[in-house]
Amino acid sequence: MCWSATADLVAGTAIAAAGVACVAQVRRARDLPLAALPLLLGAHQVIESVVWRSAGGASPATVAWAVIALPLLPVWVPFGVLLAAPSRVRPRLVVPAAAGLATAAVLAYCLATRPVTAEIRGHTLAYVLDLPNSPLIIIGYLLATVGSLLLAKDPLLRLLGVVAGAGAVVCAALWRLEFVSTWCALAAVVSVVMVRWGWRLPDGSADRQRSTVP
Repeated sequence: MCWSATADLVAGTAIAAAGVACVAQVRRARDLPLAALPLLLGAHQVIESVVWRSAGGASPATVAWAVIALPLLPVWVPFGVLLAAPSRVRPRLVVPAAAGLATAAVLAYCLATRPVTAEIRGHTLAYVLDLPNSPLIIIGYLLATVGSLLLAKDPLLRLLGVVAGAGAVVCAALWRLEFVSTWCALAAVVSVVMVRWGWRLPDGSADRQRSTVP
Protein backbone atom coordinates (compact mmCIF):
# COMPACT_ATOMS: atom_id res chain seq x y z
CA MET A 1 0.00 0.00 0.00
CA CYS A 2 1.05 3.63 -0.16
CA TRP A 3 2.50 5.67 2.64
CA SER A 4 4.12 3.41 5.29
CA ALA A 5 4.48 0.08 7.04
CA THR A 6 2.17 1.30 9.79
CA ALA A 7 -0.57 2.23 7.31
CA ASP A 8 -0.37 -1.22 5.72
CA LEU A 9 -0.43 -2.96 9.09
CA VAL A 10 -3.40 -1.00 10.45
CA ALA A 11 -5.41 -1.20 7.22
CA GLY A 12 -4.57 -4.86 6.68
CA THR A 13 -5.60 -5.82 10.19
CA ALA A 14 -8.92 -3.99 9.90
CA ILE A 15 -9.67 -5.49 6.48
CA ALA A 16 -8.75 -8.99 7.67
CA ALA A 17 -11.09 -8.54 10.64
CA ALA A 18 -13.86 -7.63 8.20
CA GLY A 19 -13.00 -10.79 6.29
CA VAL A 20 -13.37 -12.89 9.43
CA ALA A 21 -16.80 -11.33 10.00
CA CYS A 22 -17.77 -12.11 6.41
CA VAL A 23 -16.63 -15.74 6.63
CA ALA A 24 -18.52 -16.15 9.91
CA GLN A 25 -21.78 -15.30 8.12
CA VAL A 26 -21.40 -17.93 5.41
CA ARG A 27 -23.82 -20.86 5.50
CA ARG A 28 -22.93 -22.49 2.17
CA ALA A 29 -19.52 -24.01 1.55
CA ARG A 30 -19.45 -22.76 -2.04
CA ASP A 31 -19.59 -19.15 -0.80
CA LEU A 32 -16.49 -19.48 1.38
CA PRO A 33 -13.78 -18.56 -1.19
CA LEU A 34 -15.49 -15.31 -2.13
CA ALA A 35 -16.43 -14.49 1.47
CA ALA A 36 -12.78 -14.96 2.45
CA LEU A 37 -11.55 -12.41 -0.12
CA PRO A 38 -11.25 -9.52 2.41
CA LEU A 39 -9.40 -11.87 4.76
CA LEU A 40 -6.93 -12.77 2.02
CA LEU A 41 -6.46 -9.15 0.92
CA GLY A 42 -6.12 -7.95 4.51
CA ALA A 43 -3.39 -10.52 5.15
CA HIS A 44 -1.81 -9.37 1.89
CA GLN A 45 -1.52 -5.82 3.23
CA VAL A 46 -0.06 -7.08 6.52
CA ILE A 47 2.59 -8.94 4.51
CA GLU A 48 3.36 -5.73 2.65
CA SER A 49 3.99 -3.98 5.98
CA VAL A 50 6.79 -6.54 6.46
CA VAL A 51 8.12 -5.68 2.99
CA TRP A 52 8.28 -2.03 4.09
CA ARG A 53 10.18 -2.94 7.26
CA SER A 54 12.57 -5.10 5.24
CA ALA A 55 13.35 -2.06 3.05
CA GLY A 56 12.14 -3.88 -0.03
CA GLY A 57 14.54 -6.14 -1.83
CA ALA A 58 13.99 -9.82 -2.57
CA SER A 59 12.98 -10.84 0.93
CA PRO A 60 10.65 -13.78 1.69
CA ALA A 61 7.91 -11.22 2.41
CA THR A 62 8.34 -9.80 -1.10
CA VAL A 63 7.97 -13.26 -2.61
CA ALA A 64 4.93 -14.05 -0.44
CA TRP A 65 3.30 -10.76 -1.45
CA ALA A 66 3.96 -11.44 -5.13
CA VAL A 67 2.58 -15.00 -4.94
CA ILE A 68 -0.75 -13.68 -3.61
CA ALA A 69 -0.94 -10.67 -5.93
CA LEU A 70 0.12 -12.38 -9.13
CA PRO A 71 -0.81 -16.06 -9.61
CA LEU A 72 -3.26 -16.48 -6.71
CA LEU A 73 -5.74 -13.60 -7.10
CA PRO A 74 -6.55 -14.13 -10.81
CA VAL A 75 -7.64 -17.66 -9.89
CA TRP A 76 -9.20 -16.98 -6.50
CA VAL A 77 -11.53 -14.16 -7.60
CA PRO A 78 -13.12 -15.62 -10.76
CA PHE A 79 -13.52 -19.09 -9.29
CA GLY A 80 -14.93 -17.62 -6.09
CA VAL A 81 -17.50 -15.73 -8.15
CA LEU A 82 -18.18 -18.83 -10.25
CA LEU A 83 -18.78 -21.07 -7.24
CA ALA A 84 -21.07 -18.57 -5.50
CA ALA A 85 -23.11 -17.79 -8.62
CA PRO A 86 -26.50 -19.36 -9.41
CA SER A 87 -26.24 -22.19 -11.92
CA ARG A 88 -27.90 -20.15 -14.69
CA VAL A 89 -25.20 -17.45 -14.41
CA ARG A 90 -22.17 -19.73 -14.39
CA PRO A 91 -21.77 -20.21 -18.17
CA ARG A 92 -20.90 -16.53 -18.67
CA LEU A 93 -18.29 -16.75 -15.90
CA VAL A 94 -16.30 -19.50 -17.61
CA VAL A 95 -14.32 -17.05 -19.77
CA PRO A 96 -12.95 -14.98 -16.83
CA ALA A 97 -12.13 -18.20 -14.99
CA ALA A 98 -10.23 -19.58 -18.00
CA ALA A 99 -8.41 -16.26 -18.42
CA GLY A 100 -7.46 -16.41 -14.75
CA LEU A 101 -6.02 -19.91 -15.06
CA ALA A 102 -3.97 -19.00 -18.13
CA THR A 103 -2.71 -15.75 -16.59
CA ALA A 104 -1.87 -17.41 -13.29
CA ALA A 105 0.08 -20.16 -15.07
CA VAL A 106 2.30 -17.60 -16.82
CA LEU A 107 2.79 -15.55 -13.65
CA ALA A 108 3.59 -18.64 -11.56
CA TYR A 109 6.19 -19.71 -14.12
CA CYS A 110 7.77 -16.25 -14.07
CA LEU A 111 7.90 -16.21 -10.27
CA ALA A 112 9.46 -19.66 -10.22
CA THR A 113 12.16 -18.83 -12.76
CA ARG A 114 12.88 -15.10 -12.27
CA PRO A 115 13.62 -12.93 -9.25
CA VAL A 116 11.01 -10.52 -7.90
CA THR A 117 12.14 -7.47 -5.96
CA ALA A 118 10.44 -4.59 -4.16
CA GLU A 119 11.66 -1.01 -4.34
CA ILE A 120 10.60 1.79 -2.00
CA ARG A 121 9.79 4.85 -4.08
CA GLY A 122 8.81 7.71 -1.82
CA HIS A 123 5.51 6.75 -0.24
CA THR A 124 4.86 3.76 -2.52
CA LEU A 125 6.31 0.34 -3.22
CA ALA A 126 7.14 -0.94 -6.70
CA TYR A 127 7.44 -4.65 -7.41
CA VAL A 128 9.76 -5.59 -10.25
CA LEU A 129 9.38 -8.86 -12.15
CA ASP A 130 10.41 -9.44 -15.75
CA LEU A 131 7.23 -10.46 -17.58
CA PRO A 132 6.87 -11.46 -21.24
CA ASN A 133 4.05 -9.70 -23.11
CA SER A 134 3.09 -7.73 -20.02
CA PRO A 135 0.17 -5.85 -21.72
CA LEU A 136 -1.46 -9.19 -22.59
CA ILE A 137 -0.92 -10.47 -19.05
CA ILE A 138 -2.50 -7.33 -17.60
CA ILE A 139 -5.53 -7.75 -19.86
CA GLY A 140 -5.93 -11.37 -18.79
CA TYR A 141 -5.49 -10.42 -15.14
CA LEU A 142 -8.13 -7.69 -15.26
CA LEU A 143 -10.51 -9.89 -17.27
CA ALA A 144 -10.23 -12.56 -14.58
CA THR A 145 -10.59 -10.31 -11.55
CA VAL A 146 -12.61 -7.25 -12.55
CA GLY A 147 -14.40 -9.00 -15.40
CA SER A 148 -15.74 -11.82 -13.25
CA LEU A 149 -17.13 -9.33 -10.72
CA LEU A 150 -18.81 -7.26 -13.44
CA LEU A 151 -20.45 -10.39 -14.86
CA ALA A 152 -21.77 -11.51 -11.49
CA LYS A 153 -25.50 -11.47 -10.80
CA ASP A 154 -25.24 -9.85 -7.36
CA PRO A 155 -25.31 -6.01 -7.52
CA LEU A 156 -22.79 -5.71 -4.67
CA LEU A 157 -20.29 -7.82 -6.57
CA ARG A 158 -20.85 -5.71 -9.68
CA LEU A 159 -20.31 -2.58 -7.56
CA LEU A 160 -17.03 -4.04 -6.32
CA GLY A 161 -16.07 -4.71 -9.95
CA VAL A 162 -16.89 -1.14 -11.02
CA VAL A 163 -14.88 0.40 -8.19
CA ALA A 164 -11.96 -1.98 -8.70
CA GLY A 165 -11.97 -1.32 -12.44
CA ALA A 166 -12.07 2.45 -12.00
CA GLY A 167 -9.34 2.15 -9.39
CA ALA A 168 -7.16 0.23 -11.84
CA VAL A 169 -7.41 3.10 -14.32
CA VAL A 170 -6.58 5.70 -11.66
CA CYS A 171 -3.67 3.70 -10.21
CA ALA A 172 -2.22 3.06 -13.66
CA ALA A 173 -2.42 6.78 -14.47
CA LEU A 174 -0.94 8.03 -11.19
CA TRP A 175 1.52 5.26 -10.31
CA ARG A 176 2.58 3.45 -13.46
CA LEU A 177 5.53 1.63 -11.89
CA GLU A 178 3.76 1.16 -8.57
CA PHE A 179 0.48 0.05 -10.15
CA VAL A 180 0.34 -3.45 -8.68
CA SER A 181 0.93 -2.33 -5.11
CA THR A 182 -1.45 0.63 -5.15
CA TRP A 183 -4.24 -1.23 -6.96
CA CYS A 184 -4.03 -4.23 -4.62
CA ALA A 185 -4.30 -1.80 -1.70
CA LEU A 186 -7.38 -0.20 -3.22
CA ALA A 187 -8.92 -3.61 -3.89
CA ALA A 188 -8.29 -4.59 -0.27
CA VAL A 189 -10.06 -1.49 1.04
CA VAL A 190 -13.12 -1.79 -1.21
CA SER A 191 -13.37 -5.53 -0.54
CA VAL A 192 -14.99 -4.72 2.82
CA VAL A 193 -18.29 -4.49 0.91
CA MET A 194 -18.13 -8.28 1.01
CA VAL A 195 -19.29 -8.10 4.62
CA ARG A 196 -22.57 -6.70 3.35
CA TRP A 197 -22.60 -9.40 0.66
CA GLY A 198 -22.10 -12.11 3.28
CA TRP A 199 -24.90 -10.70 5.40
CA ARG A 200 -27.28 -10.94 2.44
CA LEU A 201 -26.37 -14.52 1.53
CA PRO A 202 -29.13 -17.14 1.73
CA ASP A 203 -28.60 -19.79 4.39
CA GLY A 204 -29.20 -22.64 1.97
CA SER A 205 -32.31 -23.85 3.78
CA ALA A 206 -34.46 -23.34 0.67
CA ASP A 207 -32.06 -25.40 -1.41
CA ARG A 208 -32.09 -28.16 1.19
CA GLN A 209 -35.87 -28.08 1.29
CA ARG A 210 -36.13 -28.38 -2.49
CA SER A 211 -33.73 -31.31 -2.45
CA THR A 212 -35.94 -33.24 -0.03
CA VAL A 213 -39.15 -32.75 -2.00
CA PRO A 214 -39.89 -35.82 -4.16
